[in-house]
Amino acid sequence: MKKEIAVIALDPFAGRAYADQIREVFGSAASVRNYSVMDKTAFQIAPCDLCMVSTDAFNAMNEPGRPPFQPGQRMEIQVTYRKEVIRRLNELPRGSHVLFVNVTETMAREAVAQLEQLGVGHLKFLLYAPGMPLPDTPEIVVTPDEMRYVPETSSPVINIGPRTCSADTMIEAAMRLGLEAILEQDTFKHYQEEVCANTYSFERMMDRSRRLESQFDILMEVLEQGVIAVNEDGQITAINEAAREMTHVYGAHALSQPGEAVFPYIPFMRSIGEKQATKPEVIRIAGSLVSLLVRPVLRENKCIGAFAILQKFNEVESRQNELRGQLLKKGGAPRAKYCFDDVIGQSPALIETKALLKKMARTDSPILLIGETGTGKELLAHSVHNASSRRNQPFIAINCGAMPDNLLESELFGYEDGAFTGARKGGRPGLFEFAHQGSLFLDEVEGMSPALQVKLLRVLQEHEIMRIGGSQIIHVDVRIIAATNEALEHRVQDGSFRRDLYYRLTTLPVQIPPLKDRGNDVFLLLDSFCHELKSSFSLGKETKELFRRYSWPGNIRELHNVVEYLNFLEKPVISPSDLPPTFHFNRKGMIPGGSTGSEKKYPDSGESPVFQNPENISFAPEYVILKILFYALRSGKRIGREGILKEIHSQNLSLSQHQLRTILSLLEKEGFITISRGRGGSVITEAGIRHLKEAHF
Repeated sequence: MKKEIAVIALDPFAGRAYADQIREVFGSAASVRNYSVMDKTAFQIAPCDLCMVSTDAFNAMNEPGRPPFQPGQRMEIQVTYRKEVIRRLNELPRGSHVLFVNVTETMAREAVAQLEQLGVGHLKFLLYAPGMPLPDTPEIVVTPDEMRYVPETSSPVINIGPRTCSADTMIEAAMRLGLEAILEQDTFKHYQEEVCANTYSFERMMDRSRRLESQFDILMEVLEQGVIAVNEDGQITAINEAAREMTHVYGAHALSQPGEAVFPYIPFMRSIGEKQATKPEVIRIAGSLVSLLVRPVLRENKCIGAFAILQKFNEVESRQNELRGQLLKKGGAPRAKYCFDDVIGQSPALIETKALLKKMARTDSPILLIGETGTGKELLAHSVHNASSRRNQPFIAINCGAMPDNLLESELFGYEDGAFTGARKGGRPGLFEFAHQGSLFLDEVEGMSPALQVKLLRVLQEHEIMRIGGSQIIHVDVRIIAATNEALEHRVQDGSFRRDLYYRLTTLPVQIPPLKDRGNDVFLLLDSFCHELKSSFSLGKETKELFRRYSWPGNIRELHNVVEYLNFLEKPVISPSDLPPTFHFNRKGMIPGGSTGSEKKYPDSGESPVFQNPENISFAPEYVILKILFYALRSGKRIGREGILKEIHSQNLSLSQHQLRTILSLLEKEGFITISRGRGGSVITEAGIRHLKEAHF
């Protein structure tokens, strides 16, 4: 029965192009209809077996105010260029200023980033889309079939045609629709040869297939990787053409033979027995270097076979691994410094977070640490690495928000000799290469530009990088630990962070608790910092109470700064007046804590001297309490804590007994009230009355 495919793009021209490409491959096996967001046909999709959506269309359809996007089975269209396009662009003179014209700025950036990934790194691209200022007259104009947006110019225009659905996309669609047979046809093979970046991996194929049947043999033949399959007894059940070429084992005589007898260098039985994939290694087969990995096939915790995955290991990669090995031997590769025992705290929130991260450390999936600045995300990233199987490999950290875009790209991906002005002679490996088999910590990942987000997504998907100005694909095995101070979902909604990358990074998200939610951990950390600084001061009772109810907006980093400041004072006991000015400033307008609900809440403004912010007195609990005591004095009454709280609550305001006691103590210290013991209550003093009057009360 013919399958129904819906193709959705942002622009109707792109939608028609993608649909034509899919028709070219699927032929009579599928009926293909195209839709567009811009002409609003995308919101009236007819029933279909598979909905193939471009990234730009998916993002646009999920914008606020759009009708809900509710097709059935859907997948993302990954696009690439035809090899002929790359050849044409590589023939342009090095250093040419090229104006790249596309529908939107985002689409232009992504298209250029992909061109650079595919080896077009010798041109200086300028971006243009409707609504953008036109750069100075370029030498050449290039557009992916968007001639209607090309501005008037005397420069020659090269129409490279629309971007093309990748071979990966076609394979994925065929597998989802149960049309694997089309992958054997000459039409697909011709298409596969024409387009760039045929990188469909064995792992992705395994994720799609649940059966070891004849269809699997079809799928293996489209892979560039060599694949050898054995059953649970270690007997060979399949071997694809790529593996035959690498091993020089031809013909059908190998089938049904013991795998380790035919290929003694492949540890099939170890992988089957341990039910674990082997570590990637480089071996020499028939005079060539080959990367080897054996992966077991598990069904309901039973091992029913294994696959050996072989990849050609070129000389470039050989040199890279040699360099990495030298760095490790010399101690040049950074290592993680901390473990979970170094993360100080006994609060339930922290204990739960550490337990969760210890479990996550056992996997190789990306981890996203979400938390306010200063909560110790990098310390936890170190700890995750040291709790993982990668503990003896490099750990590298970089702040993505602290570098200009071009510098960050060269740091992450490296560059070849002459890639840009100032490039080091001989080129330089990037951090992905240095972190090979280890972990890379990307702090403030939200600071990445859209173009770099595209490149990071490819690394996560394909485990491949390409240096700036280079043409060689370099395989990397890196575990990504990312961190953000922001809610990334908001960035996704406003379009500044890619949705597909967001879902990749949030495989294992973890919320790091702020210091204000960690209770007495404040004092454990304080003791640790005092020991580190060789300090011997102690906190007075009132100061300790201030520390307990302070919101610590700068978290652990702020606490460390406060301890450094107090150590400088060289006082044995710290009183509230000894605290740094920044501490008092940050306490203005902050809630003491403990209250919930919809009632009005008092900010925490109990600094000493009290009330440094008279313009906000209507929100300051100290002023409210002084008012209550002032009116009680005028009425000839004494009022105790219970009476003050009752009056506060009658004004639909919230304050706890603990908070009230602390504030009354501060007011008495300033001389604004006197507190009688027992049931005598509190009385406002002349100084307190003057202070109210000075505040224009």
